[in-house]
Amino acid sequence: MSNIRAVATKVLLSIAEKGQSLNSLLPKASQSVAENDIGLLSEICYGSCRWYHQLEIQKNALLQKPIKRQDSIANYLLIIGLYQLIYTRIPAHAAIFETVAAAEGLGIKHLKGLINAILRNAQRNIEEKGEKETVISPFDAQRFSHPKWMAAKIRANWPEQCQQILEANNQRAPLTLRVNRLKTSREAFLKMLCEAEHEALPTPFSEWGVTLESACDVKNLPGFSDGLFSVQDEAAQLCTTLLQPAPGNRVLDACAAPGGKTTAIFEASNGEADITALDSDPERVSRIHENLERLQQAANVVCADATDVQSWWDGVLFDRILIDAPCSATGVIRRHPDIKLLRRETDITALANIQLSILNALWPMLKPGGRLVYATCSIFPQENSRIIERFLKTPNNAKEIGIEAEWGLSCTHGRQLLPQDGGNDGFYYACLEKR
Repeated sequence: MSNIRAVATKVLLSIAEKGQSLNSLLPKASQSVAENDIGLLSEICYGSCRWYHQLEIQKNALLQKPIKRQDSIANYLLIIGLYQLIYTRIPAHAAIFETVAAAEGLGIKHLKGLINAILRNAQRNIEEKGEKETVISPFDAQRFSHPKWMAAKIRANWPEQCQQILEANNQRAPLTLRVNRLKTSREAFLKMLCEAEHEALPTPFSEWGVTLESACDVKNLPGFSDGLFSVQDEAAQLCTTLLQPAPGNRVLDACAAPGGKTTAIFEASNGEADITALDSDPERVSRIHENLERLQQAANVVCADATDVQSWWDGVLFDRILIDAPCSATGVIRRHPDIKLLRRETDITALANIQLSILNALWPMLKPGGRLVYATCSIFPQENSRIIERFLKTPNNAKEIGIEAEWGLSCTHGRQLLPQDGGNDGFYYACLEKR
């Protein structure tokens, strides 16, 4: 089997230089290591992405001169080595030895001496100065390991909550489940978890949510094969509270993959709504089918571009529409730390235009008196309240429904949840009604 550090280095390079996502890379990468090493590979990949910007500064400070372009993969190997030394409990000697050994398989055998020297210097610095003094700088972007543009934008939009957001982004996200109300109650499910020795607590805002004290393989939890629950963050679970789907309603779940909200709508409507689940990504659409099958639920699953209305719509109006719009995903960075490497500041304007185009395309499909819920997992107003503001300026018979809730912060339009340490993800909601 391949050296874990070499595999992780290739994954990190593909993210940083080729723009590929961790979710798409890790399954294939896991096949090249021993089964009992998959957890460590995941830990190194996720952790190196989470602290990438900070570790890069550390690496550059330790290098006397930049590594040659043809050997650039060494930069990523060093970042992975530094992550192990600073943020894991892997013994320093083992982390250094295995990281240096990976150089040969990466075609940089001639740099083994340099890599060994850099990592040993880092180890000495940690032992002499202490971990925190080694890694923390006074600047938000460096201290909290975010791209400078992102840290600045968070501070500009959320000055009072900025540090809380940056800190939450670097935490490990909790494992939160949504209990299938058609098959059991939250109380009964919590009892099942307790009997199976899994500690869990009810979520404070979603009446069907359960958060486990420790993450685990959900397939090993009681009731998985019977469809008693789905994995879904508490913030995302709130969509049905706002959408209010009823039996007999015709409901459109736009941008539906991987199907968590589709199944939530099915359960909230007592399994009696006519649901269309729409998404443009064929691979992700297959996930909708898988989730529906496991939960023994039904929906009309369509693979199409939401804005290409003529290719998929049958002309019958919907009572309810949910638009979980494609976005920067800056509210779920702790679940997808590679966002820090993949996202660019220029993406925000482009995404905002897509979001508004989807809203404009789907609004005519809503019945008079019907309700549309607009949602994103972004924390930037440019993708959220300003989209609703722009939409309401056009003559479209739209009326905003104010959201009165104990969760989140009230915005000019809609309501914003920010990522919470041990709690919900960052998420935005707005409700519109057709006059």
